[in-house]
Amino acid sequence: MDGAALQKHLLRMFERHGVELDADEDGWLTTDGDFPSVRAQWHAATAGEPGHLDIDVVLSEERCIEESFAGHGADGCTAALRAFEQSALHPLLAACWYVTDDRRLTIAAWETGTRTWDVFAGPFALHGADITDLEMLEQVPAAIETAWQREAPSPELHWLRLVYRRTAEGEARCEVLLDNAPWKAGTDALAALAWPPEGHYSAHGFMLLDVRDY
Repeated sequence: MDGAALQKHLLRMFERHGVELDADEDGWLTTDGDFPSVRAQWHAATAGEPGHLDIDVVLSEERCIEESFAGHGADGCTAALRAFEQSALHPLLAACWYVTDDRRLTIAAWETGTRTWDVFAGPFALHGADITDLEMLEQVPAAIETAWQREAPSPELHWLRLVYRRTAEGEARCEVLLDNAPWKAGTDALAALAWPPEGHYSAHGFMLLDVRDY
């Protein structure tokens, strides 16, 4: 899918969910010509690696959410767009555009000292043979909340990307990014869960945390 077609697809996706954006000639979709703005870029598969879809959501001159979704198969871009819509779109809509559909995401409140954080989390995007459901995913929010309570985050919007992947060779990769940077406490919390020790699969989660104003 070329850049123009991808921009139109993303524009229609946001429209379906109640957000009207403006398209510019550089591939960005803006909110009344300002932030937040969003752009999608597709990178075709290379030898041994699937293609991937990069989603950038610019919040301000200094802050940009960076998300990426693998696209497997002949129509990898469409598959990656579906994964984005399933797991990350609705948390973004709620936190950045204030459009909330609680049928499509989980909303919670986490306490850290004197602050309350509104948490918007999408369902995990799962891929892999024989992987239709992972019961242990229900343990993820509590594990990440415990790690978050030990942090001293600045009182602004933050985002978490959670990835667990097990290869056909039995190697596991676990990573949690906080505001696009590796977050060791979150990674350790995610890795400590009882992931299935066999099989070739991946799980990709996304959540945003916004400090509550009083």
